[in-house]
Amino acid sequence: MQRTSLSVFSLFVLALATLSLVACGAPAGSGDNSKELNLYAWSEYIPQKMLDQFTEKTGIRVNYDTFSSNEELLAKLQAGSSGYDVIIASDYTVDILKKQNRLEPLDLAKLPNFANIDGTLKNPPYDPDNRYTVPYQWGTVGLAVDTAKVKKPITRWEDLWDPAFKGRVVLLDDEFEVLGMALQTLGFDKNTKDSAQLAKARAKLTQLRPNIKLFDSDSPKTALLSGEVWLGQVWNGEAALAQRENPAIRYLCPAEGCGIWHDNWAIPKGAPHKEAALAFIDYTMSPEAGILITQAFPYSNPNRAALELLKKADPKLYSTYMASPATNPGPAFLKAAQPVEDKAENTPLWDRTWTEVKSGT
Repeated sequence: MQRTSLSVFSLFVLALATLSLVACGAPAGSGDNSKELNLYAWSEYIPQKMLDQFTEKTGIRVNYDTFSSNEELLAKLQAGSSGYDVIIASDYTVDILKKQNRLEPLDLAKLPNFANIDGTLKNPPYDPDNRYTVPYQWGTVGLAVDTAKVKKPITRWEDLWDPAFKGRVVLLDDEFEVLGMALQTLGFDKNTKDSAQLAKARAKLTQLRPNIKLFDSDSPKTALLSGEVWLGQVWNGEAALAQRENPAIRYLCPAEGCGIWHDNWAIPKGAPHKEAALAFIDYTMSPEAGILITQAFPYSNPNRAALELLKKADPKLYSTYMASPATNPGPAFLKAAQPVEDKAENTPLWDRTWTEVKSGT
């Protein structure tokens, strides 16, 4: 997942803060102690029950720190030694970290539960042969609609611009997904390098501003469930959780296209507890851990063995998981989904455009 995208200035401030932290010492518990593990991952994404069970099984205590965007993760690791043993990184972020030599190679022989991962999700283009990463969860970015509030058929991103939805739209606080959505609406490549196309996407989003109630990447479902907004751009797992409370909420991939992402476990270069990190990553790929992940945070689960166990242990949840495009998207949905790619030298242009969108300039 990509969450709140930070401005260049914010990243600079974060980097300075991180350097101060490193100068004063690594995070708590990062000493040479095999009974501790320092985890850095998204907030509201790792089941506490899974962490507790890992500690019960191994005696290894998990120190769980959180970030809200891939850019925050990058800033932390780029600032220097972080003291973290395990991180979660999205697809394009893995590509960046590999190029910067900031990841430890994985010893797959020490990860026997990797056999549980669906073969279609192994050997991804951003990490051939899974040299540095293994899957945690994956998903899509689509359009959620409260059909109890919105009676007209919604099939396109373009529908968000309808004046009837003034102040009723939520968008992710994510520059790559929001600008990407506007680019798709205009018929352009979601990852364009063309400054003129980005300018048109900015103008398109300016036209949408009267309809936008809020930007929210952490919990866009909250405003949807409260009735504050009626429709908007959400992560698939947020849509699935919203559907548990309100079956009237529909999730779809708009006709112009949607997003797709893959989150991965990785070990940062210089991790102080590498063996504990491998033990933890392997545990998360066990069927028992996989069930806990889907129960708490129902994105799309790459663990085939976990889904088979879920079918027996919780048939109702399994049926819901398989029936919803939010968790089990069909071929047509996936064919229309496009991932975020590393913007490389074009990143400053995207950052500047996003700042202008958010500030209304």
